[in-house]
Amino acid sequence: MEKKKLKNVFVEGAISSEFIGNSIAKHQTKTSIGAHNIFLGQVRADEIEGKIITAIDYTAYEEMANQKFHEIREATFEKFDLTCMHIYHSLGKVNAGEICLFVFVSSPRRRVVFEALEYVVEAIKADVPVFGKEVFEDQTHQWKQNT
Repeated sequence: MEKKKLKNVFVEGAISSEFIGNSIAKHQTKTSIGAHNIFLGQVRADEIEGKIITAIDYTAYEEMANQKFHEIREATFEKFDLTCMHIYHSLGKVNAGEICLFVFVSSPRRRVVFEALEYVVEAIKADVPVFGKEVFEDQTHQWKQNT
């Protein structure tokens, strides 16, 4: 059996609203879909020890991360009745207020998309080797701690 080529989920920089809108628009022809659910992860301008985050600079072990994204995708399709799913994650600098994670799930039924989306996002946060360096307004930085 031939090994399936892994999809590269990474995009350079922030994920634009145009990209998100185009992805949604492409699904209008898929008339078996009854519901979509979308998660948009956005960089927050948190204050840490008196300093404001202005951006996060994302890095990843891309091959390993893409493998994990693939495993999450496959597990999600086994667990839920989904029509389709798309995952995109930023690499590089993403400014506060910009989108860094876009997860889009579709199904014939609405309840499924709520459960599936939460499952996917929690699995990404727990298992995918993507790292963020928080950049502060004074240009100092530190590695982000996921909570």
